[in-house]
Amino acid sequence: MDRLGILGGSFNPPHRGHVELARHARRELALERVLLMPVRISPGKPVEDEANPAHPEHRLAMCRLASAAVEGVEACGLEIEREEPSYTVDTLRALHDAHPHRELTFILGADVAATLPTWHEAGELPRLARFAVARRADAKRHSDPAGFAIVHLRMPMIDVSSSLVRERVRHGLPVEELVGAPVANYIAQHDLYRVPIGAPRS
Repeated sequence: MDRLGILGGSFNPPHRGHVELARHARRELALERVLLMPVRISPGKPVEDEANPAHPEHRLAMCRLASAAVEGVEACGLEIEREEPSYTVDTLRALHDAHPHRELTFILGADVAATLPTWHEAGELPRLARFAVARRADAKRHSDPAGFAIVHLRMPMIDVSSSLVRERVRHGLPVEELVGAPVANYIAQHDLYRVPIGAPRS
């Protein structure tokens, strides 16, 4: 059976940690492809709560640039196209409808994995996908939630975050090492993250 991986998030912006996680998960779990899937409206922490949020279409475009040269990793606009909040259960159902013969693997961090039982229609999630969990070396250990098929990824975590990228851009510092040249150039060309939210542009 073909295996499809899904790595979701705000990707505000996508960085090399996201790409390496997708690349590593594909290799370790023998996935055919991994989709970078930026969310338009999260039912949890809205993207708008982050500093200097980029428009959904910008985040999708940056995911496409970040994954363009990575074999087996590509961007997917499924959640960007939704006008309502994106629940994982709805995304997995849509992917099952589009790829009925593929096994789905949802990739997430350990802290997020601990909250799985509280997710919308949580009882349906184990039927729709298995879950691959990546844990930071300094992260608190959590027990696997009961009833979920969990596989743990063995990989070094890269010390980079989207908030760090946004902060460096805001202070005029280079970010190419953190996001790659194509995404760094896109951020500069579209003047993303440079002005604190709420501040007037000159």
